[in-house]
Amino acid sequence: MSTLSTALTRLLNIQHPLVLAPMGGVSGAELTRAVSQAGGLGLLGASYGDADWMRPQLSALRDLEQPWGVGLVMFTVARRMELLHLALDYGPDVVALSFGEVKPFIQPIHSNGAKVIVQVHDVDQAIVAHEAGADALIVQGAEAGGHSLKRASLPLFPAVRDALGETVILIGAGGIADGRGVAAAFDLGMDGAMLGTRFLASDEAIPSLKVKQRLVDAVASDTVRTRIFDDVRGISWPAPYSGRAIANAFSTEWIGKEAALAADVEALGQAYSQALAEDNVDIRAIWAGEVSDLITNVQSAETIVHTTIRETVAQLQRQQRYLIN
Repeated sequence: MSTLSTALTRLLNIQHPLVLAPMGGVSGAELTRAVSQAGGLGLLGASYGDADWMRPQLSALRDLEQPWGVGLVMFTVARRMELLHLALDYGPDVVALSFGEVKPFIQPIHSNGAKVIVQVHDVDQAIVAHEAGADALIVQGAEAGGHSLKRASLPLFPAVRDALGETVILIGAGGIADGRGVAAAFDLGMDGAMLGTRFLASDEAIPSLKVKQRLVDAVASDTVRTRIFDDVRGISWPAPYSGRAIANAFSTEWIGKEAALAADVEALGQAYSQALAEDNVDIRAIWAGEVSDLITNVQSAETIVHTTIRETVAQLQRQQRYLIN
């Protein structure tokens, strides 16, 4: 199989310029391992940080020969920095950081020999993260599943490249589910791509087949941007952010009624926790991006990685037809 050599593959010593998004509740040790073993970079979704969950997951990755990493949400972990040190104790090659102030994280991560990759959502954030010492940036557009700002990937990718110059290593995310998207990211100045929603529909992802089938059945117009799934869980996200999820009965009932939800959040939060325990897809959030149209099956992570790379190579080759010799 043809492969691709980029600044990202050289930085991380990986075979393919593909990164697993560190999705909380989705990207567990099994999926992380599978993506890394397939030649990409697997990132464990430690998310907000739960030490009891993290320990066995990280332990399952300690002996992985291929590079791997862990993803953390900064605005929660900053209040419990012991969670960062817990992750570092298991020797990840990469720590991916998102949503918060990056400076306090850089030195302890570099001191442990790991690379720092920071997710950004606009040009200003990209400049701050680069100047703070990040080894690479994930540039995420609003098409992504889960949390983001408002800028779309198509103009955001080249805007960040233009602002930072040619040598900064950039990973495109948001709106990418196959090789066509990866090739487009390259054309817009990225050195690799991060896929999230596509890997939700993988055999190794944590959620149930019921959740994965709901994604397979969905299209982009089924997704909504909202904060209600955070509000009901009592997670205080920074004001500019909202999350993209597949609409369900809960979102239909409560979007536009945020004040009423807040007034009864204790009871609703208990009901939501029960829905999570019962895997009730009419209530629980399924974070998914606009690429939902493009996902028509559940496959192994290895198949997703290898198929995506083959598609990327083929797309880049097809683009040559537009050249006039």
